Amino acid sequence: MGFNMREIKANTIREKVKEAVILANYEIGEDMLQAFKNGLEREESPVGREVLQDLILNAKIAKEECIPYCQDTGLVVVFVELGQEIHIVGGLKEAIEAGVREGYQEGYLRKSLCHPLTRKNTKDNTPVITHIDVVQGDRLRIWVVPKGGGSENMSKVFMLSPSAGVDGIIRRVVDTVMEAGPNPCPPTIVGVGIGGNFETCALLAKKALLRPVGSSNEDPELALLEKTILEKINNTGIGPQGLGGRITSFAVHILMMPCHIASLPLGINIQCHANRHREIIL
Repeated sequence: MGFNMREIKANTIREKVKEAVILANYEIGEDMLQAFKNGLEREESPVGREVLQDLILNAKIAKEECIPYCQDTGLVVVFVELGQEIHIVGGLKEAIEAGVREGYQEGYLRKSLCHPLTRKNTKDNTPVITHIDVVQGDRLRIWVVPKGGGSENMSKVFMLSPSAGVDGIIRRVVDTVMEAGPNPCPPTIVGVGIGGNFETCALLAKKALLRPVGSSNEDPELALLEKTILEKINNTGIGPQGLGGRITSFAVHILMMPCHIASLPLGINIQCHANRHREIIL
């Protein structure tokens, strides 16, 4: 008995990725717009309130005039869930690369990638950092994440001693945010990855940023930990754009997995207030 796999053409993927990178840079997600408004209601500092009002206005102008919300249009990170019952007609990674290349050209988006040593610009915002997971089913799900350099530079990985425990995790996350200060353009979203190993905790931290801001963690233990860390962060007084205030971060998002008995890996991926990403489902 034959089995017919669902086919998706690479050109379809290319076109969708192109649209996604442009829209992600022009239009802030509804969850972030709501976070701006909620933050405005809770912010006690007059300067902090003014910053949040400016963020709301900036988002409105960017969307209406079809211009980038921020001049740093990011390095594109793509997360893919590829259903095992799908056949891609053409190259998947090549289609993603082409979509990013065309999107940054047609959308007049800044090309921010360069050779690490010579600093020579690649001139098309590629290569793309792509993570592919093969999953059950016949659906292709893609998250396109243009990640800014300022917030990425403030991110860290710690290989803690298991004895550090929960208190050690909390302390490292809060200290990382405090050391970052105004550099990642707060209010931020703080992605936290706990467990796995050296590289996996960083990946978990970045994937945690995909969760809608304002949503609760499905794990009650982690939901409580997120709330505890967020409260401590917002008591630092860093505030919007580092100018002082209550709202230093909009949210803390945690993903966790088991780790080696001798390790306690901790990844902290800070995201600026732009928090740009778009989801594609095919």
